[in-house]
Amino acid sequence: VQLQASGGGLVQAGGSLRLSCAVRGSIFNIEAMTWYRQAPGKQRELVAGISSGGITNYVDSVKGRFTISTDNAKRTVSLEMNSLKPEDTAVYYCAIRNARAFTFWGQGTLVTVSS
Repeated sequence: VQLQASGGGLVQAGGSLRLSCAVRGSIFNIEAMTWYRQAPGKQRELVAGISSGGITNYVDSVKGRFTISTDNAKRTVSLEMNSLKPEDTAVYYCAIRNARAFTFWGQGTLVTVSS
């Protein structure tokens, strides 16, 4: 199984980006699909998640600006990011957790927000 993340890039503050993560292979009994990020010198943090039942959660710093979504087949998880700020600069990782609490990780995609 591979998770292929894409959509990162350089954007000015206030701009938007859409990250996508495609599942190559099969993951059974998905419990949650998530996006994490890691900024230079900081720990990796959970940014957004969506449960198998469609319940979403966000870190406070992105609420109202980011939206996580997935397709019905759970083959892709996306993160729509609006009103980007320089502090959103990080490498973003998609991660999918199954019912056995095993997490599959993508390779990361860099988001750089210039001021």
